[in-house]
Amino acid sequence: MLNKIYTHGQKLILAAGLLFCFVLVRFYEDELFYDPFLNYFRGDYNQMPLPEFDFSKLSLSLLFRYTVNMLISLGLIYVIFKDKMMVRFSIYIYIIAFFVLILSLFLVLHYYGADNNFLVFYIRRFLIQPLFVILFIPAFYYQKRNS
Repeated sequence: MLNKIYTHGQKLILAAGLLFCFVLVRFYEDELFYDPFLNYFRGDYNQMPLPEFDFSKLSLSLLFRYTVNMLISLGLIYVIFKDKMMVRFSIYIYIIAFFVLILSLFLVLHYYGADNNFLVFYIRRFLIQPLFVILFIPAFYYQKRNS
């Protein structure tokens, strides 16, 4: 009984630490990442033109932030489920999703520009926020419970 409490306590502390890492990434986003859209989407962006941005700097910054969030998410999935197959599957999904999202973002930026701010906002949101882990944890829980 005591061993079970100790094991779950460790799992909770590790999960809380990883969740705190997400908070730190969000708190220091201005210092860590190049993203001219951060301030743009904080304002009244429907009335403003898209900000100037460096394509290569933005793509590298998005890759860096996505990777940081992905690594924290993978750690959280492993701490919760202790299943390497789930982590490996998540890696594949994260990589495929990154290429689809980054391609979609830059196609929308290039061809639609300021005409479609909401699409830019939501595609970018999936790149910079750890939304996939919010989808994966309940899905993996359901999968594990039913198998």
